Amino acid sequence: MTKFHQLTTTDVLDKLLVDSNVGLTDQQVQTNRELYGSNELNEDKSDPAWKIFLQAFKEPIVIVLLGAIILSLLSSAYAFQVQNNVQHGKEALYEAVAIFILVIINAVIVFFQEMSTKKSLDALKEMNNRTTVVLRDNKWQVIPTTALVVGDIIKVKMGDFVEADVRWIKSSELSVVESHLTGEPDAIEKITKALSADTELAERTNMGYSGSTVANGSGVGVVVGIGENTELGNIASMLRNTDKKTSPLQITIKKLTASLMKISGGIVLLTFIIGIIKAGELSITSLSSVLSTSISLAVASIPDAMPIVLSIVLTIGATKTAVNNGLIKSLNSVETLGSTSYICSDKTGTLTQNQMTVTKFYDGHNEFSVGDGDLEVNTNSPFFHGAVLVNESSVTKDGDDFQTFGNPTDIALNVLGQKAGVTKQSLTNDNQILRTLPFSSDRKMMSVVVKMPNGFRLYTKGAPDVLLKHSQNLLIDGQLTKDSTKFESIIDNFAEQALRTIAVAYRDLTKRQAETASLEELEQDLTITGVAGIIDPPRPEVKQSVKTLNDAKIEVVMITGDHAKTARAIAYDLGIVKSKDARVIEGSEIELMSDDELFNSVIGTNIYARVTPEHKQRIIKQLQRHKQVVAMTGDGVNDAPALKAADIGIAMGINGTEVTKDSADLILLDDKFTTIEKSVRSGRMIYANIKNFMRHELTTNVAEVMSLLFGLFFTQSVGQVPAGTATLSALMVLWVNMISDSLPSFALGYDVAESDIMKEKPRDVNESILANNTWSRVLIRGTVMGAMVYFGFAWAAQMGATSNQAQTVAFLTLVFGQLWHVFDARSSKSIYRRNPFENKHLIAAVLFAGISSILVTAIPFFNVVMGTAQLPGIVYWIVIFVPALPTFILSGIKEIRAWSRPV
Repeated sequence: MTKFHQLTTTDVLDKLLVDSNVGLTDQQVQTNRELYGSNELNEDKSDPAWKIFLQAFKEPIVIVLLGAIILSLLSSAYAFQVQNNVQHGKEALYEAVAIFILVIINAVIVFFQEMSTKKSLDALKEMNNRTTVVLRDNKWQVIPTTALVVGDIIKVKMGDFVEADVRWIKSSELSVVESHLTGEPDAIEKITKALSADTELAERTNMGYSGSTVANGSGVGVVVGIGENTELGNIASMLRNTDKKTSPLQITIKKLTASLMKISGGIVLLTFIIGIIKAGELSITSLSSVLSTSISLAVASIPDAMPIVLSIVLTIGATKTAVNNGLIKSLNSVETLGSTSYICSDKTGTLTQNQMTVTKFYDGHNEFSVGDGDLEVNTNSPFFHGAVLVNESSVTKDGDDFQTFGNPTDIALNVLGQKAGVTKQSLTNDNQILRTLPFSSDRKMMSVVVKMPNGFRLYTKGAPDVLLKHSQNLLIDGQLTKDSTKFESIIDNFAEQALRTIAVAYRDLTKRQAETASLEELEQDLTITGVAGIIDPPRPEVKQSVKTLNDAKIEVVMITGDHAKTARAIAYDLGIVKSKDARVIEGSEIELMSDDELFNSVIGTNIYARVTPEHKQRIIKQLQRHKQVVAMTGDGVNDAPALKAADIGIAMGINGTEVTKDSADLILLDDKFTTIEKSVRSGRMIYANIKNFMRHELTTNVAEVMSLLFGLFFTQSVGQVPAGTATLSALMVLWVNMISDSLPSFALGYDVAESDIMKEKPRDVNESILANNTWSRVLIRGTVMGAMVYFGFAWAAQMGATSNQAQTVAFLTLVFGQLWHVFDARSSKSIYRRNPFENKHLIAAVLFAGISSILVTAIPFFNVVMGTAQLPGIVYWIVIFVPALPTFILSGIKEIRAWSRPV
């Protein structure tokens, strides 16, 4: 691939067969369009809506639920056709319908999430939907951007967009903002001479790139890249080739689903074997009866509402994140935040204010540090007069804020003047600017000639080393001197702090000089009055956020297009690194590294400088190879591929481009890095709540299965209850799963963090959601609850209850057993460690579930549909309070064991 930046303008034009004074002919345009294509970005062929909708049914848990629907329909058909059991047939059919509705609701939620996140390439394409001025057949004309071809001669001026990748062949004070690619806000001065082949993208000052904006001057360039063959097109290609992310929660749920499928299969097989043994024969009748029972047990073992409950709990988390000014686009990203172990951040606009600011200056008398407030300085200082008058920016103060327009460096000096009470308007009341000598990259200076009440003066600003060569005196400590030692020491000190330095000087003129002297004659024999140190300063709130994230064992990494020295200084100031000599890996080094070499370097490196979008992606991928969960923040187009490649992409909502926002999972509505910290806290809290929900949900499922298994093992004909009567009917199980279990589970999503959650390390994404003895806790509590449900059933039968009454006692025992248990599920420790009334949503859900469950046993309609029956008043009190005993006793045992454990 030709590197046009290393060729001379003559060689570039010769290679492209174009005359810069004539442009392409119509025939050449047609030929080049056929050869190189059009100036458009390729667009992925999107899947149709129906296909996107069906993709939701590929999730393992949904497949399990679809299997449950089939089993329920088979059970219903068997009950109707073989057993002639209309009641059981209806119950199984109702269950199939209810589960199917849940699956459809989940699919709809997933569908709308997917449809809302497919805009990245459209936003990139929109950037090229404009017009440009082009020379063809010796005639300048305006054409649509999409009509540009390689070899076209284009012309740009201040305010224009650069609509293709070009090699500049003429430049008149041309400077271009390329922050969408480099991430840096400064306009880059453009030249026409050839550069070395290994010049990095950010240093290719003889090139222009599609999507850039012209900040100053004008220029002529020859198009060398269009459409997909531009740097912007390269980013679009990376976006398309970035694999879709799988969140840690999705991985965890996939593993859990696999376990549940194995357990369900084991239960069916075990129940089938035991049923055949108890039947004492192998016949069609016995097989059908045992298979019906096995299917019911398998359905009971599946947490039917888990997908929809997860979606709702994650939505609650997304809502909480929104309160902290974080807009979550993908629900699974809520939890991913809590698993994050690395946060890779762009510098400009994310860690810094994206506003060049004078933070230190020397005015010829004293050295000052600049804060947010006004400055108490000598406003008659020639330093301030020069800084404000040799300035083409406009700055107006609105309260504590500044409205600005112009070159970032000029703005910084103008704002400094405003803070000191020196404005251009106030100075020009008594002084008149006669001549302006614009800045040029050759001179590295800018000057103005001013008519004052008592004479004429030249004010100049520029690079300190250049002004020293053009000066004969310096104002040091209020005295004129030719000794530049202290001045150079100040410059070195500023440079060590990664401050860009701009010096200011003046010279008194005669009237003749002021009016007729040449530029070269004027910019001599200057007196330097001071120097300003400029930097894009860190956001003041970021330092504390970095500390909080480090306390949470989360590494913060700066990845920037800026210079290494500046990046290191900012990183040290923010606490990202602890040493002023911390290692910085630059893009040129990454270019020479293999993936394995980069893999060995990423752990322990917290600063990357002068990087390209491809480098950002490579860094993220190597961190992911280390099993790290990586978040990436950014605001420019150049950040979009990295945001998409990261486990969670975080975009700036105010200053971020549309491409960046569309590629992100989290958008910071206030552009504050602190919002990331708060979002991580929310993510950890939501994961803890999901874990609590899963613990509660699965405990209830174990209780249902165990109560049915105990009935299968032990139930004999007792009183009015015949042998083979199930402990619970299918619709009773469905009611528990859908109402008395799921509603309190939703409410667990509103719980606050149990402990100082930001002192814990990020969780291992390979760790099961039921790790750390959670499975044993689920099995023990579920088994004890299931045993109590069965004993409630057996006790009612022993007391002369009907089958429906015995099942109703078992049903309410299960309902209130799990309603008491939900308060224990709120804590990884025990029920005694948390205030039961701090989650008002949970209290309301428990009251609703309890009252509605009693009502379905008391209302005749539900007695017919669900097979429940009314109970004596005293029995209601028993089934409400006795099921609380296992929860309080088991939690008490855990507390005693915790107290007796040595510290």
